[in-house]
Amino acid sequence: MKTLTNEQIAMKVSFVSIIWNIILSIFKLFAGIVAHSGAMISDAVHSASDVLSTFIVIIGVKIANKESDKTHPYGHERMECVAAILLSAILFATGLGIGYKGVIIISSNDYSHLTVPGVLALAAAVISIGVKEGMYWYTRAAAKKINSGALMADAWHHRSDALSSVGSFAGILGARLGYPIFDPIASVIICIFILKAAFEIFMDSINKMTDKACDDETIEVIRSLILKQEGVLGIDQIKTRLFGDRIYVDVEIQADGNISLKQAHDIAHYVHDSIENNIPKIKHCMVHVNPVNK
Repeated sequence: MKTLTNEQIAMKVSFVSIIWNIILSIFKLFAGIVAHSGAMISDAVHSASDVLSTFIVIIGVKIANKESDKTHPYGHERMECVAAILLSAILFATGLGIGYKGVIIISSNDYSHLTVPGVLALAAAVISIGVKEGMYWYTRAAAKKINSGALMADAWHHRSDALSSVGSFAGILGARLGYPIFDPIASVIICIFILKAAFEIFMDSINKMTDKACDDETIEVIRSLILKQEGVLGIDQIKTRLFGDRIYVDVEIQADGNISLKQAHDIAHYVHDSIENNIPKIKHCMVHVNPVNK
């Protein structure tokens, strides 16, 4: 079976997301109109907006996977971070919109304008919760597999839509039971979860754009690989920096000062190959050899 590239995986997941969002948007809009549910109509608009988010992911991933060129000799991986930041902003705005609407309704103390929606709207909310939560886990798994910040942000858009549908369900059920206050309270709680997710996605993207070091576990793997190489007497320095979903590594190793330049070069070459071949997310490793007296 042919192994899919990271870009192909992202494109496949994005295509599935677009199809399901279009289907859900049409279904929820129909249910909202027929069942006289303003909450469900708003939920339909939310699902439709997720289509735009997924197109941003597609553009970001496409650009990020372009080969290095004269103007971008280190590659384009950070463009995916730009896409993730845009998505986090959309997610943040979505959360604020949901929360603001809830706060306004709660503070008004006037629920007389709220109509009792039909059962179809309740069913649409349940279906939406199931589908969007499933899409969250599907997209999240792919994002973790290919280490994609933009795809992870899109996964959280699915989760935010599922949470929005939970709010719709609570509001519709509450209205049918005679407690319309359930809807705005649920909206405020959902807002908090969405804002937290948006902030975490934003900070992760910023870290990847500002040369933050990679995780300690990866650094220890690098250290172990270096010390296994014949001719390496020690390590003076290991520096790493995140570059989108990839990692750049700079290391300084110790070698016998009495060996030839060719031998020192070979040791550095072995270290370089060992690190890049054993840790796929490392894009490039630069090795400097410091002479020491044995």
